[in-house]
Amino acid sequence: MYKLLRLKILDRYIIGKYLSTFGFVVMVFTLIACVIDFSEKADAFKKGAMTKKEIYVDYYLNYIPHINILLFPLYALIAVIFFTSRMAYDSEVISILNAGVSFKRVVRPYLIAAGVIASIHLIFNHFVIPNGNKKRLAFEHKYIATNQDKGKTENVHMFLDPNTKIYISYYRKNDSTARDFRIEKYENNELRSFLKAESAEWKGYPNKWRLSQVQRHSFDGLKETLQADNAAIDTTLNLTPEDFVQFINQNEMLTTSELMHEVSKLKKRGMGNTKFYEIEIYRRTSEPFTVIILTLIGMSLAARKVRGGIGLHLAIGIGLGAIFIFFSKFSVTFATQPDVPAILGVWLPNIVFSFVAGYFILNAQK
Repeated sequence: MYKLLRLKILDRYIIGKYLSTFGFVVMVFTLIACVIDFSEKADAFKKGAMTKKEIYVDYYLNYIPHINILLFPLYALIAVIFFTSRMAYDSEVISILNAGVSFKRVVRPYLIAAGVIASIHLIFNHFVIPNGNKKRLAFEHKYIATNQDKGKTENVHMFLDPNTKIYISYYRKNDSTARDFRIEKYENNELRSFLKAESAEWKGYPNKWRLSQVQRHSFDGLKETLQADNAAIDTTLNLTPEDFVQFINQNEMLTTSELMHEVSKLKKRGMGNTKFYEIEIYRRTSEPFTVIILTLIGMSLAARKVRGGIGLHLAIGIGLGAIFIFFSKFSVTFATQPDVPAILGVWLPNIVFSFVAGYFILNAQK
């Protein structure tokens, strides 16, 4: 085991080239991304009431890791093609293979370096980026894209559990108050009772609401019983003000544990619209494996010395990267279909490109 883990000169050489080139690619694209993003938002920064601290600390300090982590697989592909093509152009790859080193042995340091990057990607995807997105997206929702909240406030129908439904005529977000509040209880798909309140006011956690002007209706066959209570009553409901907020990119603001909790909550309510969150969970795990797959593709493609050298290899590599990104976006859309399992839709690009990687490895220069 120790011999397997011990790095030889060849391993340290290739790993060093991979990680240093990868770092250079990250710095270049970070600079480009920040310049483009700043130019797009410059007017909003000038007109907005935000402070410089909010711009640079709350926004850009979290924007930089967010945009880089999204592009890690593409960075890995470009880095591998760039330094491997240079090695092939300088006949280093041919010399290594002529020295009796097998192609399988040459792949090892690439996989080690890709594993390091994929591990960082995995940790950031599940833990670091979502917490940073809370601040970044809160800044955007407050100052840049102020109309991103798509949560309903009028004629709201919502299940609290499979047998309990609420209706709200109007919900006021600034003070978390609902008007014309109604709770319906069902049993065997039949309405058994309902409670009406003129208003429902949020009183804080754990999920406390104050109902005023309450009327209780219960049914026993065709017999209806009515009970009125003019005094305000306090009750606990499986409902919070956050249930009335639905940002377009809300799934990016939740950690993986929070996403799982949201999926569990929706399923307990008997609601089937959990794919929005499930896709995000699976995406955070699948993308790090993409780094390894694209590393194998880039390495096997660029190891062969051809006319055109680095330029040709980079063109092919960037083309493959663009195809992969397009396929990934299409696959995520495909995953939202009711009859398609979310995990299959998200992992489909990796499955397909694993076969592409296998093809390139089999036809690589050995």
